[in-house]
Amino acid sequence: MSESTTAPGGAGRRIVVLDYGSGNLRSAERALEHAGADVTVTDDLAAAAEAEGLVVPGVGAFAACMAGIEALGAGPVIAERVAAGRPVLGICVGMQVLFEHGDEHGVVTKGLGLLPGGVTKLPARRLPHMGWNTVQAPAGSVLFAGLPADARFYFVHSYGVTDTAGLAASGARVTTAEHGADFVAAVERGSLSAAQFHPEKSAGTGAALLRNWLATL
Repeated sequence: MSESTTAPGGAGRRIVVLDYGSGNLRSAERALEHAGADVTVTDDLAAAAEAEGLVVPGVGAFAACMAGIEALGAGPVIAERVAAGRPVLGICVGMQVLFEHGDEHGVVTKGLGLLPGGVTKLPARRLPHMGWNTVQAPAGSVLFAGLPADARFYFVHSYGVTDTAGLAASGARVTTAEHGADFVAAVERGSLSAAQFHPEKSAGTGAALLRNWLATL
């Protein structure tokens, strides 16, 4: 287990970054450690179930990430944590797999179904959406508390959730960004939080967001 540092809010919190064969594992680990957490990167499902906070990373294709989660048998652990009100944070494709399905290249893959809606190709002339972008956070957001309205985050993706209204209707706090159309940049519902962007690659704004999340544990 990694040695933790001192930071406000999330100091010493036991966090597991789930290793299911895909994801920005080490950069997420370092960013969380910098925010003050005690971080373990592991495929141990018992550790994932027992941690104070679970981070589900993900890069690449929706179908490949779901295959890794299913091969590990991690889906029920993630779902049980959410049902029990135990914090989960999804990052990038780790956010996308929380939805009902992903449609990539005409192939629809079932997701974890913890959030309503599906992931589709962004209707933009230039893909991937790669680089820094601003977001529009709703009133009462915990993740974006204290961050300025012009805060920028780092995105790398070609697919996203564009039915922002449907997700908001489910009781979620939805943060949006725009690339060809409005899409879900982050979501907060109960103990489940997720970001389409990479907080671990978003410099000071990403670090502040991670500290905000850790402070809720």
